[in-house]
Amino acid sequence: MSGERLIYLPLGGAGEIGMNAYVYGYGKPGQERLIVVDLGVTFPDMDTTPGVDLILPDISWLEARKDRIEAIFVTHAHEDHVGAVGHFWKRLGATIHARKFTAAIARHKLDEHGAPDSILNVVEPWPAVVEAGPFKVGFVPISHSIPESSGLVIDSPEGRVLHSGDFKVDHTPVVGEPFNPDLWAEVSKDGVKALVCDSTNVFSPQPGRSEATLAPEIEKLIAAQPGMVVATTFASNVARLKTIAIAADRAGRTVCLLGRAMRRMVETATDTGLLTGFPKTVGPEEAASIPREKLLLLVTGSQGERRAASAQLAQGSYLGLKLQEGDSFLFSSRTIPGNERGVIKIMNQLSEKGVDVIEDTHGLFHVSGHANRPDLQLLHDIVRPQFLIPMHGEHRHLREHVKLGLERGLSGIVAVNGMMLDLSGNAPKVAEYIDTGRSYLDGSVMIGALDGVVRDRIRMALNGHVTVTMIVDENDEPLGDPWCEIMGLPEKGRSNAALVETLEGDLAQFVNKAGRKMLRDEDKLDRELKRIARSTTQAETGKKPEVNVVVSRLS
Repeated sequence: MSGERLIYLPLGGAGEIGMNAYVYGYGKPGQERLIVVDLGVTFPDMDTTPGVDLILPDISWLEARKDRIEAIFVTHAHEDHVGAVGHFWKRLGATIHARKFTAAIARHKLDEHGAPDSILNVVEPWPAVVEAGPFKVGFVPISHSIPESSGLVIDSPEGRVLHSGDFKVDHTPVVGEPFNPDLWAEVSKDGVKALVCDSTNVFSPQPGRSEATLAPEIEKLIAAQPGMVVATTFASNVARLKTIAIAADRAGRTVCLLGRAMRRMVETATDTGLLTGFPKTVGPEEAASIPREKLLLLVTGSQGERRAASAQLAQGSYLGLKLQEGDSFLFSSRTIPGNERGVIKIMNQLSEKGVDVIEDTHGLFHVSGHANRPDLQLLHDIVRPQFLIPMHGEHRHLREHVKLGLERGLSGIVAVNGMMLDLSGNAPKVAEYIDTGRSYLDGSVMIGALDGVVRDRIRMALNGHVTVTMIVDENDEPLGDPWCEIMGLPEKGRSNAALVETLEGDLAQFVNKAGRKMLRDEDKLDRELKRIARSTTQAETGKKPEVNVVVSRLS
């Protein structure tokens, strides 16, 4: 239809791995009806986001257009795709559509934020479709490292788009649906305008391996261990949990699940009928009475999370269970870039206890949930789209994925967060750029990444903090000298005098020389006291602290 266009806009997940949020729209420019694909989170670290609980996409652009949002679709239940639904449902107001297992995980998150049952709709897989304004959307099963993952068929008057979601080519995934090339060929046979595709493992040159290949090595390992065995992996990898649990059962070991996320995943997968044949488990109280050589703990914390079961066990004990010399600890996972420090700390703590740490250095105990380079080419060849739009990757992944497509004559475009593409016609073009960013869940409050809260926190952590307090009487005269309190700074400076005394001396010298005009001027007085406090601290310690000034005026 003339004057109408099909748009694609990533708000998260394009130019980064995590925090996925993608928008599609159809209609006249500025009036498009919109659908949202995924609302995910990413996780903070102590270096760049100290004290922050969760990082979420900035949805200001969407919220300002909430009257145009037809629906939200969630491809699967990983946190970087579903983790923000509870925080954002009220701000966006649209029905959330997901398959049964994903919906069960989403329901927990929505319940925590008081969402009504009506906000969530459970959908069947393709060929069932959801009509959402000018769109018809269907969930196409695809294999990944969590059950019931789906790509999306997104039909509009401008043609068909396939959104791969996170995927791997796995014909024997242990739990969940195998990759079905015939099904993907069927949804592609009448022509696909764009393939919006996972780029995570574009740099991995070998074909991906099936989840089923891990069982023999894991069984052999567990059977050979003399003491208690602890295994950690991603809590959402239900297939891996089943593989490890069955291996333990065959070795005559009882399984105990530790960590809320892991118990919830197993319960949800069992309740929705996806997980069968999982060995009987015991709680930590019963586990404590079982001989060590007959016990396997399946625990959370494969990424070094400080509060997870792995970290607690490494530090001492968790729910009455302790590790000791002769026990073994298996990391059936890969360490996500950025988490190395936390994981290595746990490994060293375990080593100090005499625990044997077993990593996946040779690919025996872990396989990725994402498509490697040859697997991406396989999907390209099956779908044969007009053009390729890489997603779910850092900039280098997206760019390399475009190059991969060009190897077989498939053109593509790198679109990062905030870059709106017009997909109308035969080639995508940039329509406009949108301000995007991040918002932080800080305790119970949502703050913007540019609000300065985290920036101030980092500055205080790096440089310390000084509070300067003084009293000014009704005649604009200082009532005594200013006094100081310091935090995060050494007690003595270079002069070997107490830092507080040095600060108070320099500030008193200034105040006693200042005239009434200066003492009356709130802003100027504040600026000067801060300047002196910073200057003195820098001279004494080499640090330029954050300074708060409190002036009490008697009236």
